[in-house]
Amino acid sequence: MLSVYRFAARRAPRTTETLITSPPECDRRRGVLVANMSDDSLRKLLAAHRLGVLATVKRDGRPQVSVVTYVYDLGSDLIRVSVRDPLAKTRNLRRDPRATLQVTAPGGGSWVAAEGLAELSPVARDPHDDTVEALVEHYRDARGEHPDWDDFRAAMVRDERVLLRLPVDHVYGRA
Repeated sequence: MLSVYRFAARRAPRTTETLITSPPECDRRRGVLVANMSDDSLRKLLAAHRLGVLATVKRDGRPQVSVVTYVYDLGSDLIRVSVRDPLAKTRNLRRDPRATLQVTAPGGGSWVAAEGLAELSPVARDPHDDTVEALVEHYRDARGEHPDWDDFRAAMVRDERVLLRLPVDHVYGRA
């Protein structure tokens, strides 16, 4: 179980934050102590779901978040997401590849955040190009067989789809 301990910020009133001493086996990250979790249990939580929140970095440094359908491959430690080229998240990732996918289990008791540097495929330009083939594989892994693959392929080109690959560098959360 994850324990989060917030430290009182300097000059912050103690009524808004409580100073707690570090429990054993915790790491201090960005002013928050996060108890060490099994990376395996967090990655299994990531693999068990298909819907998450993708966070990218806007030009002004604020986060831009989008709900996405994803596929996580435990063996390769890789997250895949189909995104559209003209959208903000894709433009953000072209400028700054840092991304986080956050997934919450039903009920909110368990969650995981996976961080990494995104890799973007070329934009789908032809129904049989490498990007569309990768998107077909992604769709099969996410949802199974499509009722009309010709229509799917045409839609990938029409929508200017790109396959986002996010190799997972770090996970944290509560499983």
